[in-house]
Amino acid sequence: MALQILLNLVVAVVWMFLSGEWSYPRFAVGYLLGMALIGLLHRFWPEGFYMKRVWAVVKLLLLFLKELVVSSFTVMGQIVRPKLNIRPGIFAYATELKSDWEVTLLSCLICLTPGTLTLDVSRDGRTLYIHAMDIEDTELLSKQIKGTFEKAIMEVTR
Repeated sequence: MALQILLNLVVAVVWMFLSGEWSYPRFAVGYLLGMALIGLLHRFWPEGFYMKRVWAVVKLLLLFLKELVVSSFTVMGQIVRPKLNIRPGIFAYATELKSDWEVTLLSCLICLTPGTLTLDVSRDGRTLYIHAMDIEDTELLSKQIKGTFEKAIMEVTR
């Protein structure tokens, strides 16, 4: 992936050099041209086209921002109520993520989302113990985490 990015930057600089104008628009055109060339020749790269992974990272960031906003308003709604109507609890979440980096990223995303906190990770890294501010159904909460954060992390890392 790093080689593809470097090659793309080289194509953009060569494009600026050949056009004789050193400006941002010329660089952008050269970068897009390089992306198109690398995309057309993607079958010759063992790891595939790098923009797929970049797009997966952007989707993960947008997903996190959406979850952050939604959970922030949910927590604020609980706080503003005169009487708390929450059912806090701790549940075990079995993950399919394999590497330490993936599990750490999932744990951090859970901790950064208001209303949830990763308390511990099992020694084998396959189970996360999560505290949630309001738990109605642990199965539903596990499916939500698996369908959002875990799926997006797998798209980025695999």
